[in-house]
Amino acid sequence: MEFFVLIVLLVVTVLILVQLGIALHANAQQSTRLEMLTRSLESLTEQADARARKSEETVAKLVDANNQRLEQIGEKVEQRLDRGFEKTSKVFEDVLKRLVEIDKAQEKIAELSGNVVSLQEVLSDKRSRGAFGEVQLTGLISNMMPENSYSLQHTFNNGVRADCVLFLPEPTGTLCIDSKFPLESYQRMTDLSAGDADRATAERQFRQDIKKHIKDISAKYIIPGETSEGAVMFIPAEAVFSEIHSRYPDLVEEAQRARVWLTSPTTMMAVLTTARAVLKDAATRKQVHIIQKHLTILAQDFGRFQTRMDKLANHIGMAHKDVGDVQTSARKITSRFEKIEKADLAQPADKLE
Repeated sequence: MEFFVLIVLLVVTVLILVQLGIALHANAQQSTRLEMLTRSLESLTEQADARARKSEETVAKLVDANNQRLEQIGEKVEQRLDRGFEKTSKVFEDVLKRLVEIDKAQEKIAELSGNVVSLQEVLSDKRSRGAFGEVQLTGLISNMMPENSYSLQHTFNNGVRADCVLFLPEPTGTLCIDSKFPLESYQRMTDLSAGDADRATAERQFRQDIKKHIKDISAKYIIPGETSEGAVMFIPAEAVFSEIHSRYPDLVEEAQRARVWLTSPTTMMAVLTTARAVLKDAATRKQVHIIQKHLTILAQDFGRFQTRMDKLANHIGMAHKDVGDVQTSARKITSRFEKIEKADLAQPADKLE
């Protein structure tokens, strides 16, 4: 029994020793693993520190680069802002200049408006309208015609006075021009704010005014034996002239039958241009005999010139021949001197010609 207990104790002891060995071996492995883990941790820590240092350096470099870039951007922004401010300042200066010019233009427009109002006031009076037409007609004629070809406020033998008279060659002769300005009835007729009845009344009055002017000019300024067979009615407003020709062809026909030619400032310039050309042509015809005389004298002068030119050509030809003879003699003399110089006297001497 004791032996059995001893065996059991041995077995238990062996088991305990085995367990202790296993535990010691496990502790040794754990220590090794702990050491390896510690070393790994230390290596990772070093790597982490190195990466942290690299990251810090990289971040520092990025910060420096960003700072430099920001400084460059700031400089460019400042330059652009400066340029923008300069351009803006120039724009403001230009705007101010333009505003000053606009103010001046507005002042001129205000003055022009006042002048327009004054012109309307002038044209509202019948006598003022007549004077306005005469001044416009005088300006056109004085600018277009020679001084001795017209007369302003010309009075005929029967006491009739015309605004202007053109002295044209025959068969036209003396042409009378009278200024008429039927403005009141035209303005009422074209006033859209007026009623239909008022406009119709003004239209009838306008037709009567034109007919009366045509009749008066035909009766007063077509004087047999003293003036042309026709006369000119000058209307100093293109709108009135256009209204007559576009809407009242019967008035134009009536004026033609009465031998009265209706003109406006534009058509009057055409008439005056034609009249000036006629005067120039007549002056040329008057000077034809003088021109012919000068041409005859010129032909005689040219004949004398031709004769003298032929004589000069003969003299030049003779001089050319003499020059040729002199050159021949010079060549012979030169040849003789060369022979003398070479002592070549055996040959007979040539005669000089």
